[in-house]
Amino acid sequence: MFVINCKNYEEISGEKIIKFVNTAEKISKKFKIKIAICPPQHLIGVVANSSIPILAQHIDDSKVGSTTGFVIPELLKKSRVNGSLINHSEHRISSKEISKLVSKLKELKMTSIVCVKDVAEARKYAKLNPDYVAIEPPELIGSGKAVSTERPELITKAANAVKSANNNTKLLCGAGIVSGQDVSKAVELGSKGILVASGIIKAKNWDKIISEFAKALV
Repeated sequence: MFVINCKNYEEISGEKIIKFVNTAEKISKKFKIKIAICPPQHLIGVVANSSIPILAQHIDDSKVGSTTGFVIPELLKKSRVNGSLINHSEHRISSKEISKLVSKLKELKMTSIVCVKDVAEARKYAKLNPDYVAIEPPELIGSGKAVSTERPELITKAANAVKSANNNTKLLCGAGIVSGQDVSKAVELGSKGILVASGIIKAKNWDKIISEFAKALV
């Protein structure tokens, strides 16, 4: 699983998101690899009909109806969105909300990716049976220093923790991944995929960098 979080980077604004998703679609087909994109929330509808999975960057534990400004999973599903990140380090929520949202996405047959900062959280949230747990030490996010090289033991320990807590949940590795070498190392250490953002979005050549990462995964 290769997840690209676009955050709210200017490089992806307006119609640029269409070009970006088209590039990812092409590479997904070429390498026969699953690439999912998390566009800025307001641009989800622009690319929701894509042939690759589109995920929300955040969802709210709120009901359908008069809940202004909240992102509701039931309505995302009707807009052909495939799932969501939950508890990203830039948008942390409570344990209670995480539990409810994982359960809600499961009920809706949507993909859940719970972001965690350490091994203890990886073990704790794997017990909720999300599809993926993504480990990202906050201090390495956007740093250009990959967790796979800076703290390799963290991935190994997290992979073991997730496996012992729940055999169905898979581990993704994030934070500071900027090269195919970082990707290969993460997989070697036990990760089943990657969650990346600035390393791809801010690259001058999207085709080249996404291809490099995809090749490293396969």
